Amino acid sequence: MATWNSRGLRGSTLEEFINRTNEKYLEHGLALIQKIPTPITPIQIDKESRHITLAYFDQKSTVDYIGVVQGIPVCFDAKECQTDTFPLQNIHEHQVNFMRDFERQGGVAFLIIFFAHRDEFYYLRYQELRGFWERGVSGGRKSFRREELDERFFFSMHGGLMVPYLEPMQLDLTDR
Repeated sequence: MATWNSRGLRGSTLEEFINRTNEKYLEHGLALIQKIPTPITPIQIDKESRHITLAYFDQKSTVDYIGVVQGIPVCFDAKECQTDTFPLQNIHEHQVNFMRDFERQGGVAFLIIFFAHRDEFYYLRYQELRGFWERGVSGGRKSFRREELDERFFFSMHGGLMVPYLEPMQLDLTDR
């Protein structure tokens, strides 16, 4: 049984940035993307603050976000990394399988990775993720390095958008 505690708040800043970006995309009629809450069962609640201090996950989550961009179904997960090496243990097999099945249905699946120490984002296409995943499953390295990534899919904040992922998504669609 997986449990949640205060360490579970890591990445919440990245998610807040994505949520604000999604609000802007909605305001401009570009996309409708929803944050998918992870279902939990509280075990301990602080009586004074009424905050959950310990809980367990009810079921496996799929991805962080799901929605539609100009008629295209989209799902993605947000991950943060503090070094130039991203460990695949930060991604769960059921998430990779969900993304695979989502793409088989004509959707676009990806990860947004925030390399916090560099203050840069990376749009990791599902097919690229799958290659790294298969390498790890078949006995190879269970991580990938920044230098292995396609430079065209790095992006940063601009134009009033905190995580402008629609630009690399367009490049992804063009490359398909």
